[in-house]
Amino acid sequence: MEDLPLDQVRTLLAVVDEGTFDAAAALLHVTPSAVSQRVKALEQRTGRVLLMRSKPVRPTESGEVVIRFARQLARLERDARAELGMADDLGPVRLPLAVNADSLATWFLPALTRVPQEPPICFELHREDEGHTTALLREGQVMAAVTSSPDPVAGCSVRALGLARYLPVASPAFVARRLPGGARSEARRLWEAPVIVFDRRDELQDAYVRMLSGGAAGAGSVRHLVPTSEGFRDAVVAGLGWGLVPEPQAEPLLRSGALVELASGRPLDVPLYWQQWKLDSPALATVARVVAEVALEELRPVPPARPDAGPPRSAPPTGR
Repeated sequence: MEDLPLDQVRTLLAVVDEGTFDAAAALLHVTPSAVSQRVKALEQRTGRVLLMRSKPVRPTESGEVVIRFARQLARLERDARAELGMADDLGPVRLPLAVNADSLATWFLPALTRVPQEPPICFELHREDEGHTTALLREGQVMAAVTSSPDPVAGCSVRALGLARYLPVASPAFVARRLPGGARSEARRLWEAPVIVFDRRDELQDAYVRMLSGGAAGAGSVRHLVPTSEGFRDAVVAGLGWGLVPEPQAEPLLRSGALVELASGRPLDVPLYWQQWKLDSPALATVARVVAEVALEELRPVPPARPDAGPPRSAPPTGR
């Protein structure tokens, strides 16, 4: 590509991946001065600042575009070498993927076990909530992501996976202590009760309270932050607060009596999508096919849109 010299593009990628000019120079077997000159030449050619000279360095918004191109170029080069029989020394195919914690804890890892390992694939998972996984795609850090956004990142395709259902639950002791009138009759007062949230960006519980109350109130002022999917579930079972637990995790505990469903028949469904680079990569295509097959089995189907449904609703709240 004449306008973007490949040695300069690869050098920029090395700097971002290694974090410093010195480390990139060691990787490329050149001097730090040569690395700096290549990056400056690429910035002059594009007319953009591509790197923030911090420690570690970070790409600018324009730099992210070039980094994404560099990673796609590396993937195409590897696949071409494999098809030409030049792949003996390449090692496993590396696939960086972004996925939210609840999908990891329920259906996504079993999906990866179904991916054929001939040739071997090395999965590199980045955990991020489904409302922010597209940022990793945009930055070029991952090749595909499970996301709640139906709007494709530039250079990516998108397909619907299904609905992840969350059930509002609490322990029987918590209900007796904080909702003495019974779970159903007190469901609209959940904003007064202690609540479990995944992290400070977890808005699922707030959105659910607003849905029930029809108002602007959020979840309770006592908010316990538990940043793992399994720990979140266990905190609810222990009675620290109520929370929205993924249906596959909640159902066995509801059957055993360890949890009680609040506002029965009023779940919260979060649509999930698969976004990936528009890249002719056999390994990525295989993973996308298997993920879609398992999602069809494990997630709830997206209901067909009614002709009179009007414009689509805004994106769902940030989850986990």
